[in-house]
Amino acid sequence: MKKIILLLVLVFTTMSFSQTITSKQEDANAEQYALLTKVNQYYPDITLNKTLTNFYADGKIIDSQQDFKLKGTKFSSYKLGIEPDNKKLLFEYVTVESGKVYGDVTIFKDNALRTTFYEEKGEIEVSLNGKAVYSKKL
Repeated sequence: MKKIILLLVLVFTTMSFSQTITSKQEDANAEQYALLTKVNQYYPDITLNKTLTNFYADGKIIDSQQDFKLKGTKFSSYKLGIEPDNKKLLFEYVTVESGKVYGDVTIFKDNALRTTFYEEKGEIEVSLNGKAVYSKKL
């Protein structure tokens, strides 16, 4: 009897913690597009694209990513993600000139703060509203 009760408890707890994650390719909502526009205004290497893939768990956006057609561009890889609060954007791209570049842009009090890591150069750069405020070679 104890084994049956334990099994039932395990089954019901597992069912209550499971989530259904779905994805939809759709146009950016107003908050997402406002973030993309603000970031692109100061950092034009972050591509402005209205279409993205939203990932949903129980009806709420948990992650957003953009997919790009890279043929004919300088990029051999380009990834862009938006966090659910629409205040932070994560990026990663690879070009022949720069190598692998990745980091994030955070909107804070209507300012765009960017942290960029240049893997090939071994350099970190912090920028505020498009202007470098700190740079360090590692």
